Amino acid sequence: MKISVGNISIECMQGDIASRDEVEAVVNAANAQLTTGGGVAGAIHRAAGPGLAKECRTKAPIAPGEAVISGAHDLPNDYVIHCLGPVYGRDEPSDQLLASCYRNALRLAEKHKISSIAFPAISTGAFGYPMREAATIAFNNIKEMAPELEQVKTIRFVLFDEDDLALHQQIMKKIFNT
Repeated sequence: MKISVGNISIECMQGDIASRDEVEAVVNAANAQLTTGGGVAGAIHRAAGPGLAKECRTKAPIAPGEAVISGAHDLPNDYVIHCLGPVYGRDEPSDQLLASCYRNALRLAEKHKISSIAFPAISTGAFGYPMREAATIAFNNIKEMAPELEQVKTIRFVLFDEDDLALHQQIMKKIFNT
């Protein structure tokens, strides 16, 4: 499913974010040390190879809500934007910290003249953020930032699970009134 907001295409799809060769940057749902973990971080680090971990050592640690950028190494992209989402129920205010992840990732994309970016559902795996709330925060922040974006033309959400994809599509329709 795809919608347009001004010059920006926003879409949701099911798949593996570590294999999205049609975007310049993928977003890693990172841990504070930017090391290999489970879920999205594990998939991205495995696909990128050891060079990503080596480069990330110089950028860590990061705090919840922060984002940093690295090369993509063996991934089919140019960049990886690493965001540390909040641990639900521990890092507060969790809604503001999660919103900061999306804003900071998009600001980095703008700064580096990245035209296409793929996001996972940040903080919804091991960090326990409820999927519906997380997707609502993500799309509300993208809607808010869309008028400011000059470089970013494609924002893609890549969801691993069919149910998560359906939920994201439903929330995207509601927030963007389509």
